[in-house]
Parts: sequence; C-alpha cells; structure tokens
Amino acid sequence: MTEFSDLGLSPATLAAVAATGYTTATPIQAEAIPMALQGLDVLGIAQTGTGKTAAFTLPMIDRLAAGRAKARMPRALVIAPTRELADQVSMSFEKYAKNQKLSWALLIGGVSFKDQELKLDRGVDVLIATPGRLLDHFERGKLLMTGVQIMVVDEADRMLDMGFIPDLERIFKLTPAKKQTLFFSATMPPEITRLTKQFLRDPIRIEASRPATTAETITQNLVRIPSSDPKAKRTALRELIARADVKNGIVFCNRKAEVDVVAKSLRTHGLDAAPIHGDLDQQTRMKTLESFRNGSLRLLCASDVAARGLDIPDVSHVFNYDVPHHSEDYVHRIGRTGRAGKTGQAFTIVTPADSRNLDKVLKLIGTDPVEIVLEGIDWASIKDEPRSPRSGGRDRGPARGRERPARDHAPREARPAAPAPVAEAVVATPVAEAPRPERTPRPERTPRPRREPAAVSEQPTRAPERTEQTSRPERSPRPETDLRQDRGDRGRGRERDDGDNVVGFGNETPAFLMRAPPPRSTED
Repeated sequence: MTEFSDLGLSPATLAAVAATGYTTATPIQAEAIPMALQGLDVLGIAQTGTGKTAAFTLPMIDRLAAGRAKARMPRALVIAPTRELADQVSMSFEKYAKNQKLSWALLIGGVSFKDQELKLDRGVDVLIATPGRLLDHFERGKLLMTGVQIMVVDEADRMLDMGFIPDLERIFKLTPAKKQTLFFSATMPPEITRLTKQFLRDPIRIEASRPATTAETITQNLVRIPSSDPKAKRTALRELIARADVKNGIVFCNRKAEVDVVAKSLRTHGLDAAPIHGDLDQQTRMKTLESFRNGSLRLLCASDVAARGLDIPDVSHVFNYDVPHHSEDYVHRIGRTGRAGKTGQAFTIVTPADSRNLDKVLKLIGTDPVEIVLEGIDWASIKDEPRSPRSGGRDRGPARGRERPARDHAPREARPAAPAPVAEAVVATPVAEAPRPERTPRPERTPRPRREPAAVSEQPTRAPERTEQTSRPERSPRPETDLRQDRGDRGRGRERDDGDNVVGFGNETPAFLMRAPPPRSTED
C-alpha cells in the first residue's frame, strides 16, 4: 500500500487529504499522481469507485499553486459528461484546495448564465464544466481557452455514450496544443482510443485494473422472476428491500419514465424514495442528491445519469430494476456500492425478456453472480393493470383498432327479454290548409329585336379622346352560350347579353312598396 506522503504532494495538499480521513492511496492514485506532477500526459483506465477524481485533482492543485488567474481565461479545464459528476468534481476540488488560494467555477446547465459569467469575469484558476454549457459561454464571447495549461477529461467513455465526442474534439482544438492532458475512463472503446491518439502526446498508460471489471468488495446477486410484467418486477423489488438490511440504496432503471413509476410505487408502499433523472430541473436533482448523501433519503431511484462518477461513500445496496442495455453500465451501476474498501450488495432483477442483455453482462464481468429465488410469491396472479395509451390511466373500454371482447352467445330464450319501450300515443289533428291567393298571370314580354354587330372597317380607327362629355363605347355582343356558361360568366361580373335584359323590377312592383307608410306621430 502506498501512502499519500510518498507521492510528492505539497504539505498543504497533504494536510487537506489528511483532513478527509484518507492516508492510503488507491492503485490508480499511486501511479497517476507522480506522473501528473511531472507534467506528463496520462491515460488512466480503472474501474469506477477507485478514486480517479483525486488522481487528477491533487496534482492539478499543486501545479496551479504558483500562478495567477486572469479574467475569462481559466488555467485548468475539467470536462465531465453529466451535471452531477461535474458538481462532484467541484466539491472534491473545494475540499482538497482549501489550503491553497485557488478559485474555481462550475459551468453546468440548469443554472443562471449571469452568475457563471460573474465568476468568469473575476477570473478563475479551474473551470469545471459539461461540454454543452462550456461551448455556450464560448460562443457568447464570455470565455477564452487559450490560457489552458491542464485539461482533464473524466469518464470519457460516458462522453461517447452521450454523443459528446464532436463537442470534445472542438474543445480540444480551442485549447493550446502544448498543454498537459489527463484522460480517465473505465472502458476504452475504439472511438475513445482514436481520440487519445489524436490529442494526447505520448501518454503514460496506467491501467490499474482490467477494463470494466467489478470490485471484489461487491457481492453480486441475480433474482430471476418468471414474469416480465412491470407489477411483478415492482413486487420483487419491494420484497428484496424488505428481506435485505438496506441502510440506503440506489435503484437503477433504463428509462426515465420508469424511474418515476418505481419511485411512486415505493412511496405508495411506505418506503422513502425519490427519483433523479435528466428530465428534472437542476435544483430538484441537486436537492435530492444532497438528501441522499446526508442520510435523510433512504432510496434513490435513478437513471444512468447517476451511474457514473457519483461518490457517495456509504451506499449499502444497489438494485438493478432493469438489466442495462449496455453491459458497461452494469459495472458503473454496481460501482456505487463497495467503495473505498467497504463491502456492498448488488441485486439484479432478471425477467425472461432480459436474456440477451444478461448474456452480455456475464460475458463482460467474467463471473457468475449468486442466484436468489424469491419463494412464497404467486407470480401468476400478479399482473399490472393495462393503461390507456392516450390518457395514461386505466382502460375504460376497447380502443380503436383493438379487438372487442366476444359477446355472449347464449340462446336468446335464456336471456331476459328487455321491456319494450312505451311509445306515447300521438294523435294527428288534421289542419285545414289555407287557400292560396290567386296569382295574376304574368304578361308576356315582347322580345327585343337583336342588334346586328356593326361592320368592322378595314382602316384602323383612332380611339376617341375621352372627355367628360364622351360616353363609354358600347361592347360588342357576345355569342350565345348555354346556361352553365352564362351563369359562370355572370358570377365573374360579366353582363348577360341574351336579348332578355331586365331593368329594375320590370313590369311588377313588389308588394312591400305598395304598403302605406305608418302614420306620423303628432308629438314630434
């Protein structure tokens, strides 16, 4: 075992480490800290929970102790994939750098830009950020990265999973080429290997353990249930919590929506639980995490956003409500327990639908977990009530496109006859039809003689000058058309020219014009 005092750290940093209660360095710390103090690029590969945060925080504090921060130009940059991990790194920096006159700022989403800009304007030594918020400040012109001397990439494989590799490449190009780079990851996919070859200069590869291995202090258990019904899985989870001595535990789900459902189910059955996932606002996430850290919250239902890098030293149990889709996530999930040499328990609920994902996990970890059978539960009788796809509640009837339940085919004689509706008697009363007034026969109209079109002169004629006395020239008559064409033309505002033009009301006067005017009041 290597003591921190043998790693070459300054007395001020050693005093801060001793105040936290740590005296012995982990393998990744014992190998990475001396190399980082020499200014070399380091590629650290170690399983989660082995102290990678202190492996780059401690040497960075010592190297930045001599120097002065400039406005909007940080001297060190730490990139983390999630807000929770970035916040944890900031807490570690604050804890280990309390004896040094160093400033730091945390740039994460869900927090006001104005407060972060004020810190940048004053100047910070260390900038801890997520890729998206860091680039937002850069594009606003509030940040320059030309003065970065040390750059740290934490949980690089998680960056790959979350699609941050293009942003990470851009950040590398915005920083000076001659800088120290510390690159840490639990696994090394091909994309991460390509990134290290592109941006690291002859890095010292430190592999404290085989990539994606689990700690020996964690007891792994499999709980197989015969049903894939969500209600059966929630029942199995509650039964495991009741049978185990759970001081505090984290329940991991694959989907954010499932996190809320599981947390609500646990609270309904009297268990203290709260959800945490990416759709919650930052204030709620940090408040929930702080409650779990200080022990006021017993169960934390989380998505994989909480699986990476969260350093909560005293987690006794981890429950995998879902088998993770990516086998590497299993290592990170159960790594939340059994940290810093303490023991922990991990339980994974396995349904018949999880066989493919389980095979990937078992192939990765290379060990066989202990299988546990939950006895005394009638799994066949446990079924989740169907929910309506539109309202999210229970089905109140067959949905469109779904088969309706078969009708009862019993004989009609066996069915009770429905009483016939009583119809009200309606007596038809003949109504005498009022005599219609005789209509005055309409006099026949004498057709007007059709005007012949005037002969067109071959000589071009000059249009007469329009004056106030000059009348509008008459239009040439249109050829006769059928009724449909005539209606269409009339609808377009053209005149009819079929020889039966009507001016005014013709020979008939409407009846309303024949009425006498009402008598005039004498009071006026």
